[in-house]
Amino acid sequence: MSDLSAVKAALKSQVIETPTWGYGNSGTRFKVFAQPGVPRDPFEKLEDAAQVNTFTGVAPKVSLHIPWDKVEDYSALTRHAEDLGLRIGAINSNVFQDDDFKLGSVTHPDPKVRRKATGHLLECVDIMDETGSPDLKLWFSDGTNYPGQDDIVARQDRLTEALAEVYERLGDDQRMLLEYKLFEPAFYTTDVPDWGTAYAHCLNLGPKAQVVVDTGHHAPGTNIEFIVAFLLRAGKLGAFDFNSRFYADDDLMVGAADPFQLFRIMHEVVKNSGMKPGTNVNFMLDQCHNIEAKIPAVIRSVANVQEATAKALLIDMDALTAAQQSGDVLAANGVLMDAYNTDVRPLLAEVREELGLARDPFVAYLASGYQERIAATRVGGEQAGWGA
Repeated sequence: MSDLSAVKAALKSQVIETPTWGYGNSGTRFKVFAQPGVPRDPFEKLEDAAQVNTFTGVAPKVSLHIPWDKVEDYSALTRHAEDLGLRIGAINSNVFQDDDFKLGSVTHPDPKVRRKATGHLLECVDIMDETGSPDLKLWFSDGTNYPGQDDIVARQDRLTEALAEVYERLGDDQRMLLEYKLFEPAFYTTDVPDWGTAYAHCLNLGPKAQVVVDTGHHAPGTNIEFIVAFLLRAGKLGAFDFNSRFYADDDLMVGAADPFQLFRIMHEVVKNSGMKPGTNVNFMLDQCHNIEAKIPAVIRSVANVQEATAKALLIDMDALTAAQQSGDVLAANGVLMDAYNTDVRPLLAEVREELGLARDPFVAYLASGYQERIAATRVGGEQAGWGA
């Protein structure tokens, strides 16, 4: 895309969803580090998310996680979001933090436990109805640690049965987004370990089921952009969970470990119409900020996605196609590298200025005084977090 006005228009229309859990306390399996000003309930989480949207202009959607964000009145929570200029994004289920799920949730050998897990997923669809959320996001920690622990095929049958029941409960304008993860917490088999497994289940379910690509959930060296291109071609890429991994975890800021990989992914997204509204690909941050300040980290993460997107939009597609068709390997690679090596920060500053925003959202937020205000006023009560 060489037309600068078209590049700017695409950047202005980009939407990046932020997660409520990114604003709460989090940590490793060893320790959760509390920070001053952390939200104490979902309403305060939305207030922090609104700051990110205020300063970036591209983050109006917020994911909820149930039961972490459970409230008595979801209509009130939805109104609060709307008053802040936000809307509720995906509803994320949680079938991995209950004692009953030690041996699995929807794939557990005990039908009573499976019923409990499926009931939670159906509850999440009810919450979608109440909040206007379009997406149910499913990630299963289900798997086994030892050979012989359970029947691999039987677990796939149980998973299929649960997914089908939940799929039938979805409304006409609602989707099921199925996430996969190579391993952890199960280390011998994981019931949804890769994109192929998720894709097969989604194909079996129908058009309202699509795959979530979490950038941190692959084996080292996996070509994630190939997966993205394949799923876009098949019409089965529903969403991203953007983050980074350095070894075997996935909750670091997007673009931290390999910004070139993020650029390559966004190139496939742009080239294969993944940013067009009709494609309906949801771009979301799935990150926990353990040692860095929450809101500034989310703002920086949004900016990292914007920078990768801007570079992808600047690729000279005519030159790239010509080089590819002529078999000129070095020229084709050079077209990509020219775009990647472009400093797009001045372009993004112009885009923000044209939107009536500060040129640097990170600096503007720090100067706003909001961080100091919440540290001073959010005293008492129990801070939100997932515990460890």
